[in-house]
Order: sequence, then structure tokens, then C-alpha cells
Amino acid sequence: MKMRRTVLMLGLGLTMALSGCSTVSNWFGSSPASEAAKPAELVDFTPLVSLSEAWKAEVGDSKGQRFDLQVADDDLFVAGGSAVARLDLNNGRSRWRIDAAENLSAGVGVGEGVVVIGGAKGEVSVLDANTGELRWKSVLSSEVASGLLVASGNVVARTGDGRVQGLALADGSRKWLYSRSLPALSMRGSGGMVARDGVVYIGFPGGKLVALDASNGAQLWEATVALPRGATELERVADVMGNPVVDGRQVCAVAYQGRVACFDLRNGSPLWGRDISSSSGLAMDLRHVYVTDDKDAVIAYAKDSGRGVWRQDKLARRKLSAPLSLGDLVVVGDGEGYVHLLSAEDGSFAARAKVDSAVLAAPVDIGPGIVVQTSRGSVVAFKLQ
Repeated sequence: MKMRRTVLMLGLGLTMALSGCSTVSNWFGSSPASEAAKPAELVDFTPLVSLSEAWKAEVGDSKGQRFDLQVADDDLFVAGGSAVARLDLNNGRSRWRIDAAENLSAGVGVGEGVVVIGGAKGEVSVLDANTGELRWKSVLSSEVASGLLVASGNVVARTGDGRVQGLALADGSRKWLYSRSLPALSMRGSGGMVARDGVVYIGFPGGKLVALDASNGAQLWEATVALPRGATELERVADVMGNPVVDGRQVCAVAYQGRVACFDLRNGSPLWGRDISSSSGLAMDLRHVYVTDDKDAVIAYAKDSGRGVWRQDKLARRKLSAPLSLGDLVVVGDGEGYVHLLSAEDGSFAARAKVDSAVLAAPVDIGPGIVVQTSRGSVVAFKLQ
């Protein structure tokens, strides 16, 4: 059936875009009234740790896209606008930087000696990690969505039409294709991926989490993070948001207008779930699963049971990023360019820093410290003491 193409604005923050099926913008799924409300005032606190800027570099303007920063071989790989670069972690200087000559929509994926970026017109480009030289380019069926992975000798790319493809690392030829139908509406930025031990775990619109064999695309299991509910298509949006998180026993994911849920890594059987709505994502450490909800609270759940441990709600309406677990701390960025460090023990404020604009993607651990990428294209590293 041919899908009718429409564009609809809802309030100040919800849009339907057109890329095969309609997409709801994730700035950020709130009601018009909450969109109009001002961000919560920052509270005063006594810092528990010292956070100071170590270096700053520039990459392209993200144009509202979330790009994953990747650390590999003691360097940082970044993308934004049409640029991709490899930066020295010690000082932020470029080891190489190229203009991809296309509007990037996904990246960066790093592994097995390559860097992978994706474009708005379906381009997947694979670069040599040491030199930035283009190895090959392939054009897929629609916009390359969310992150890109390198696993089991394949580049794994997801497109906005519900397809996930495994492309041969050597030449870009298609090795496998996994496809599923999508609901009429979905959140922009939904459907992250993570790879571990030859398995790719992928979140989908409609609340599904799927495990695929990275070598051949075979489905190993499917689990339900959230079930769509409601009378209208908008109310029934229940998309897995951000990248799933994995440890040696379980994989966890969170959905907009749905739940956070953890599943057995081997067979996808449910371990626990709690009702919550998130348009950002989650993180996990040895004890807790941390979720940024769509009211911009950061919530910690016990990893083994799902019991609520603490809730930090003093960052309301600040458009928080997905969290980063950093030892005894949890880190989030916000829409006004603040980076917040919270105690992993009780959620209290531990430190704060300011960058030039919104932090859309989760901060990244570069131990001892963190790095964030801003919507204007700044890449800022902080020392943590």
C-alpha cells in the first residue's frame, strides 16, 4: 500500500517528517505547555569533584542530529555536518580530517581498522582509520539512521525504512539484510544499536528489541520493551530510544511512552521492566541502570531487580542527553550547554561545566575525564579530579 505523504506540526515541538514513514521529532515529545515552559533554574551546590576544560576542537554543525563519539586506539573519532575527524585524545589536535561532501546523518562507527559514516541520502562511507582515506562507498535505500557498527567483518547500517544491512568490510557488498515493517509514526533518532561478542542488539519503532547474528543477519531472538497504547497514532508511538546497553548477563533498553526493560542476553527472556518514557536513552554500571526520562529527570534503578534507587528531578525541561556512567558519577549534558555530574550513589549534584551550545549525544568517558560534542560542532574534553 502506498503511504500518503503529509506534513503536520503539533504544538511547538512535534513534527512529522517524510522518509518512508512519518517521523516525530524528538525535541522532545512533550506537550505544547511543557515546551513553552522555561528550563529549571540551576541549583547551587558544593562541588564534590573538580571539572576543568582540557582542550577544545571543532567539527561540523550537527544540524540537530545526534552523532556518537567513539574512542579507539587512544584517539577520538568524531563527525558532524559533512566532516569527520580523528583527534588526539591528549590535546584535541587532528590526526586527520576530511570533508565527506555530503550531509551526514549517522556516525561514527569504528572498528577493525575503519571508520564508518552515514548520509542523509543513504550513503555509507568507509574510511581508513589511520589515514582517513576513503576505502569504499555504498548507497542504501534511505537515510542512514542512528549509529553505525563494525562487527564480525561487516559494517552494520540501519536505514529509516526499517532495514538493517550487513555490508562486507572489504568492498561494501551486501552480505545480509534484515527488514521489518514500521508503524505509521516513529520518533526521529529511534532504533539505536550495540554489538557484543558477534551479536547486534537493535531497538526498533514499535517497542521491539531484536538480537541478530552479526555475521549473517539471522534473528536470534525478539523481545518486547514496550507495547503501543492509545487511541491515536501519536499516542501509540512506543519506540526504543538510544542505544541498548549490555553487560555479560543482560541487555537493557528504554522506549518513549513505554518502559525500561532488561532481558537475558542468551534468549531474550524478560528479567524486569518499569514504566517510564524516554526520548534520550540509558546507561548501565555494575549496580544500576540509569535513564533520562522525557521530563528530564535522571532515574537510577537497581540492575538486578528494577527497584527504584533515586531520582534527580531538578533538571526539568533542560532537554537532557542520555546519561554516561562514570565510576561513582553519572554524567548528562543539557540543551543550554551545561554538563552535569551526579553522584551515582544518590543522584546529588557533584560538578557542573558549561560549553557553547546544546549537548545532544551522551558524553563519553576518556578517563580520567569526559568529552562532549555540542550542536554547534565543538568537541570539548574535561579533566576530572
